[in-house]
Amino acid sequence: MATTQNDEEQIRLIECPICDHKAKQQVNSPPRTICPKCGNFYADSGEGPPPPRRLARERQERKNIPENEERNKQGGRLQTISNFFQNLGSNKKGKNKTEKPYNSARSQPSSSMSEDSSSELPPITNGQMINQKRSPNFQLSLTSKSRESLSPRSLRSDKATLSPQNRHIYPVRTKNIDQFLDDIKNAKEKDNWKIVQDFYSTTFDSFMEINAVFKRDPGKEYKSTEDPGLKMDFVQIVFDNLLDTPQEIQKATLKATINSLLKDKRPHTKDDLRAYLVLMQNPQFESASTYVIFAHMLRQIAALNDHDHHFLVHWIRRLKSVPVRKLIKRLHSFISIRLFPPRPQDLPPMQKCSWWVPSATKVMALINAANNLSSPPLVPFYEFYNPTLDHLDLMAEYYTWQNPSSCAGFSFCQYPFILSITAKRTILQRDSEQQMIIMARRSLVAKVQRRQLPDVGMLFLNLNIRRAYLVSDSLNEIAEKQHDLKKKLKVTFVGEPGLDMGGLTKEWFLLLLRQIFHSDYGMFTYDKKAGVHWFSSAQCETYQEFNLVGVLMGLAVYNSIILDIRFPACCYKKLLSPAVVPYNNPRAVVGVTPLTVNDLKTVQPEVASGLKDLLIYDGDVEDDFGLTFQVSQSEFGSVKTVELKPGGADISVTKANREEYVQLYVDWVLNRSIYPQFQAFYHGFHSVCASNALIMLRPQEVEMLVCGNPNLDMKELKKVTVYDGYSSNDPAIKNFWDILFSFPLDLQKKFLLFTTGSDRIPIGGMSEMQFKISRVSGSDLLPMAHTCFNQLVLPGYKSKKSLRQKLLTAIENAEGFGLE
Repeated sequence: MATTQNDEEQIRLIECPICDHKAKQQVNSPPRTICPKCGNFYADSGEGPPPPRRLARERQERKNIPENEERNKQGGRLQTISNFFQNLGSNKKGKNKTEKPYNSARSQPSSSMSEDSSSELPPITNGQMINQKRSPNFQLSLTSKSRESLSPRSLRSDKATLSPQNRHIYPVRTKNIDQFLDDIKNAKEKDNWKIVQDFYSTTFDSFMEINAVFKRDPGKEYKSTEDPGLKMDFVQIVFDNLLDTPQEIQKATLKATINSLLKDKRPHTKDDLRAYLVLMQNPQFESASTYVIFAHMLRQIAALNDHDHHFLVHWIRRLKSVPVRKLIKRLHSFISIRLFPPRPQDLPPMQKCSWWVPSATKVMALINAANNLSSPPLVPFYEFYNPTLDHLDLMAEYYTWQNPSSCAGFSFCQYPFILSITAKRTILQRDSEQQMIIMARRSLVAKVQRRQLPDVGMLFLNLNIRRAYLVSDSLNEIAEKQHDLKKKLKVTFVGEPGLDMGGLTKEWFLLLLRQIFHSDYGMFTYDKKAGVHWFSSAQCETYQEFNLVGVLMGLAVYNSIILDIRFPACCYKKLLSPAVVPYNNPRAVVGVTPLTVNDLKTVQPEVASGLKDLLIYDGDVEDDFGLTFQVSQSEFGSVKTVELKPGGADISVTKANREEYVQLYVDWVLNRSIYPQFQAFYHGFHSVCASNALIMLRPQEVEMLVCGNPNLDMKELKKVTVYDGYSSNDPAIKNFWDILFSFPLDLQKKFLLFTTGSDRIPIGGMSEMQFKISRVSGSDLLPMAHTCFNQLVLPGYKSKKSLRQKLLTAIENAEGFGLE
């Protein structure tokens, strides 16, 4: 960091260690922590003590010199904040009307990055941290008459609490929820909001005041990650009532919030973290007019060190679902409006605040981490998706993430939880397409070098299958065409005319998987209670069939085909362990991940229930259960015994070692006993979907890519339906939709399974599929379906009652290959 001196001010030149961007900043201002160009953190500047000029000013403020008060009264800095709120949300320069959407990879801020008033928090106090009972700002905001009329419950007490850590004098606040609600009620009845306004303007005037009001015991430090020490119910009630107060109170609250943020200092205490946790929940930040303030608060939170972030994460997980959901929604709106502003002139120019989106995303990452630590999660993982980001140049984001040396900067791929499953599928498919194009070019060059004519077929994965030899032909074709797996799939059934427009491919998937997953085939077992398939532990001479199943799943993802495969969630955890295949290391261990008895419950519920009973049994475990560290399995009609650890046959299970026994048992069932089978399955899947983009996926998202989205909306299905022999106004069609809409969810899923071969929809919604209803004569017939073409053949029944009865009979007796 270089420092220069001019006649009036000391200026320091700071340089980002990532993108080498340089910016000028006054030495006496708070140190910048986030690069305005790329959003990365600056290294610790290591600057020495503040310059003499700043020390003199701070000493003057501590003495509370009347000259400062007089300057404020004359409209100095306090007048600045007043003008700021009068013009909040406007852009006087009007230079931002043609602003392009945000693209982090090519964001080029102007060379001069000194932020003007449109992106800086206007100062409203001369003090850096006022330790007196009253700050000068508080005295200026109230007249002497109004101070005398304040309620004793809302005024500062003469009592004070001394924190031994930072020596701050904490004023005692005794107002509780009931007293606050009484103040609100009285203010509404008497139309006199003075007490309420004084409460808000005082409470949020500093971090110390926030703690004095909302901390359960201001004299206690609350250093545990398990307890933030805040009266969260009080926080929620204060904020829930804020938006119903007059505008003057809301403006006063924002002014006080700015004042508290201007006093930001380092290092931060736990009380500062508590204040941030409170301020994050302010509903005023839902309005775009407050985004300048919100952005600066997010930057301060994002710039905290790892230790402080650790505490914030654990404190956030102690919040209830409702405030967490509101906070997530607030951050999503902030990011979306900054990227695609409906009124660009209402926000500062993008080049002046390119750090806004990175800061908000990093704060969102803290909430996501807290959500992942919670069991059950505070909110479903898909609530972190921001669909607005689907409209960005996703591949530019991906390449920025993949090439940090040449494309330094922020990328949403660094925080994949915020990208929707649709966006991740787009990245995965386009990345695979790029690999396919490279391979196609190589094939073309090879043909030209051999003086052969290129053909269109070289652009596709063409499979020629005989129906009588479905599995063997599929195995042979895929084995011979390993280098073409990333190409678009086309299937031809030998001896049958017709071109594959999608129907033959889907039929091949359905027929092949139905045969492989049949219990007589012996590759997979099926647990009726769990409703899932699992890998058979029986030893095989070859595991090519398991490799084939993995290839099929990969092809389904790449070709956007939904499969009705019923694997438990732990299967997809294993499939991402690791997410990227170890390069050129055939001996690398794959598909092995730590699993628990809860994972076993999704595969073998009864066995898992027995193990849980063992863990909580109060009696004599050794005598009553008579177990040793062995496990027995049935293999081709005979029982085989395996030791869970060396000498396990001679080690009895006792109360002292039963946890070890349960963990070894779970590991054996889900990892060790099926390792060669799953290894082949793993490599088959990754032979098609090999991409660094897999790192961004959750196990649940891999399942959605393979099996589709479980969230159904039959009204959306109606929108994509086409008719053959019917029209949308026919009575039979109107009756059909009325009946289908009236079905409960389980019957709607059975109908979808009956007509499409899967009870799920594409991850992009119904708009990605086409549904067809065809007319056939014969009112005595049951409805029929062609799953390969998503087609329902519906006779023209005369009555609605008859249609309902026939439709129920058809779907109740339909069976998918995933069901027994």
